Amino acid sequence: MRLIARFAQELQNGIEIVDVYDKETQKSLLSFDNLKIGTLTKKYPSAIWMERKISDEFGVEFIDSFDTRPLLKHEHFPSDIYPLRKNFNATEINFSEYKPYDYEAIGGDGVFQVAVGPIHAGIIEPGHFQFSQAGEEILHLEIRHFYKYRAIEKMCEGKEPMAIKKIVERISGNESVAYQVAFVDILAQASGIELPTSIKQKYATLLEVERIIHHLTDIGFIANDVGFAPALALGGKLSEEARRVFAKITGHRFGFGAIKEELTIDFGSLIEFLNYLEKELEFFRDWIYDIPSVWDRFDTTGKLSVRKAIKYGVVGVGARASGVKVDARDNDFYKNFGYQMQLGKKGEVSDRFKLRFNEIFNSIEMIKNFETYDNEGFEFGEFKDGEYSAFTESSIGELFMYLKIKNGLVDRFFVRDPSFINWQAFHTTIYKDIIADFPLINKSFDLSYAGSDL
Repeated sequence: MRLIARFAQELQNGIEIVDVYDKETQKSLLSFDNLKIGTLTKKYPSAIWMERKISDEFGVEFIDSFDTRPLLKHEHFPSDIYPLRKNFNATEINFSEYKPYDYEAIGGDGVFQVAVGPIHAGIIEPGHFQFSQAGEEILHLEIRHFYKYRAIEKMCEGKEPMAIKKIVERISGNESVAYQVAFVDILAQASGIELPTSIKQKYATLLEVERIIHHLTDIGFIANDVGFAPALALGGKLSEEARRVFAKITGHRFGFGAIKEELTIDFGSLIEFLNYLEKELEFFRDWIYDIPSVWDRFDTTGKLSVRKAIKYGVVGVGARASGVKVDARDNDFYKNFGYQMQLGKKGEVSDRFKLRFNEIFNSIEMIKNFETYDNEGFEFGEFKDGEYSAFTESSIGELFMYLKIKNGLVDRFFVRDPSFINWQAFHTTIYKDIIADFPLINKSFDLSYAGSDL
């Protein structure tokens, strides 16, 4: 089975650990006087961040875990405060004594450490990268995020479900529509309604436009990181044009508030733009595919083997470029509108670059097939108490969302962003690559900081 998420929630008589797999969900109840459970990390390495997060938030101990360091609680954060416990309601906390973080490092003659971040020389969110180097070659990398503990999960508790919509759609700007689609799916389940097919087509249309925008952005930046600036100029131009079309459709450049009960899309204008974009992309592809200096850097760089992709549960472009067939769109609804899974072979930067071109062309084909002028809408009914979950394929990969409603209010909100999984496999892709290729490999995965830093 593939591990999707491991998270916790407080019940009246203890802490419940929820393990979500692709085929089933398992639950374990821990009493408050014995908050211990076995680790999953021996079989699922990506569980380590999940378990460290639960330890920080709820005080659970994972037996035989290979890493018990704090994840969310940075150097001054009090170790005896568990912010997702129901009894935690402080509006401010007193910092504790500074406790240095023990970074992983490789020792030996000629090996040295390079620290990058968390503050970067650009408009980018905070993230720390600790390299062990032997000359230019990378021997090891530890990634440390979570500098913005935004308390989103806690913020949602105790509110009516519709009241958290604006919070949910702003969790990660480059996945706003994906978050909204998952959330509306959950609300539909909770109110016992089936979304009209025409509405699903429109939601899928916006989701594919969001995917196109970010793939275009990535294509430009990936090429720019090997010094080919003209591709950044063209990719930036096309992504900006697509985002302006997106803004006309949704009312916002990032699609905030796009997914709603009544939705009208001017498919005529959208398809006219897509026809133009298709021709531009054909030129872009033929042009850049014929530049040897670009592919000299792309090929053999940042390799993620299919074995490691499966081992770490990687999702999205990162997984499919390695040949792993994982995509939340791999279902009858999407296939009926022309979806075809795009796969790479070697899992290198070159595969992730090419795959984005292929996915854009497939997204354009699907949007043309999604075209509908049916203005059928729907209304949510009363939201029933219960536990609900949804999956959406964002531009980065599979997004999982969970919502528990109790007495008509949100009792637990949880999301597992695709980046939360993929960041953990990232260090396996750069061994023996040069440090100058780190930005290139990083861009080829296009991972979100905000999606991880809840």
